Amino acid sequence: MNIKEAKEEIIHTVKAYTAQDENGNYLIPIPNQRPIFLVGPPGIGKTAIMEQASKQCEVGIVSYTITHHTRQSAIGLPHITHKTYDGKNYEITEYTMSEIIASIYDYIEETGYTKGILFIDEINCVSETLAPTMLQFLQYKTFGTHKVPDGWIIVAAGNPPEYNKSVRTFDIATLDRVRKMEIYADFEVWKEYALTNRVHGAIISYLSIKKENFYQIESDEEVKSFVTARGWEDLSKLMIAYEKLGLPIEKNLVEQFLQDSSVARDFTSYFLLYEKYKEVYPIEEILDNGAKDSDCLRIKEAKFDERLSVIELMIYKLLDDCKKTHQLDSLMRGVFRYLKSIPIEELQENIKAKRQILKDFESIQVFDWIEAREIYSLKEEFYQLKDETINCANQLKIKFEHAFAFIKKSLGVGQEMVLFISDLANNEDSVWYLSTYEVSQFFTYSTQFQLEEREKQLQKDILEVQNLFIT
Repeated sequence: MNIKEAKEEIIHTVKAYTAQDENGNYLIPIPNQRPIFLVGPPGIGKTAIMEQASKQCEVGIVSYTITHHTRQSAIGLPHITHKTYDGKNYEITEYTMSEIIASIYDYIEETGYTKGILFIDEINCVSETLAPTMLQFLQYKTFGTHKVPDGWIIVAAGNPPEYNKSVRTFDIATLDRVRKMEIYADFEVWKEYALTNRVHGAIISYLSIKKENFYQIESDEEVKSFVTARGWEDLSKLMIAYEKLGLPIEKNLVEQFLQDSSVARDFTSYFLLYEKYKEVYPIEEILDNGAKDSDCLRIKEAKFDERLSVIELMIYKLLDDCKKTHQLDSLMRGVFRYLKSIPIEELQENIKAKRQILKDFESIQVFDWIEAREIYSLKEEFYQLKDETINCANQLKIKFEHAFAFIKKSLGVGQEMVLFISDLANNEDSVWYLSTYEVSQFFTYSTQFQLEEREKQLQKDILEVQNLFIT
């Protein structure tokens, strides 16, 4: 499965494992709540999806990379205690609480989360001394003599043996007690994440053209070269910072993140082209006022790689505007709900007592907005915010109309339009805007492409049936 499917399955598991009946009993008894064991190549995003899943489920998360631990920190330290059996006193060895289990209880006290995910990374790379402890942990949900608290589910992760020589193979008895999920790299899924999290446009554009360079690992005794999703995202953060500081982005810098010289060289060359496209094609001008005939002719005569790059530049700018409009709209609606919740004549004297209401809307922006203004002008400020939101939304609708017109006039309704529609459909801010403000071109082309895909699939199914009877 891909990383998106794995995240969805983890979310479903959290809901199922923490659900209780009317008597407070778990729907799935704790002994039957198998830990999840994610197996996938390094840098694919296993850790990232755990944080996303816990946030979406509104539960806590405690993460450990088990290779950093010793046997003592995992199961606790031995100490002598006295017990009486059959009237005789004996000295026996017990263990202090595991550091890992203790950290969960500390986390519960600090955050108030009684439900959560205990995520153990690199679990199949433990040292020889810790291997039996990890097997016991997966089978019985305990470290030493101390169990994981009820309401906390276990997710472990590890790399396949071809990526790490220190990987240990679990026996059948252990594997029969876990839910093993094998994960692979999928660029289209990662691209959804990248668009939402504002990964550098040059990276998204480059990988849209050269998907084969998204993830690859070659490892032998003499040469180790690799490119991972983690590498691309970390490179993106550095590129954005370097651009703000006016620092050059060159091949020797790129190679520090993309540790495959051919991919690093290819991306660096593309980045120079990407910067050139930003100068040659006035994206903001096209979106604000529509494309000139010279812009349409230039992209019409361009190679496919250049066309795709320009489309991605346009998408990147539109998604920024969608995000801004979405934030303004959420802020406006949050403030409106706040105003409706309190009689206007009581606002001034009750503002401090009612601050918790703002937090309940889970919008720190609402809180900041209300704090920054005098109470007597609150209604006036709200209407100004409403006008700003409407104005932003209307301007964005014009930009979308210009974008669709530019693509159709220059390139027709082909691969470029499919890419444009697809990227917009895979971003939560653009989906919100397009559905809220009903950009008709998006739905027209989207429906057209869906019908074409269904027709192609139907033709494929008919052909398969025909071949079945022929053979």
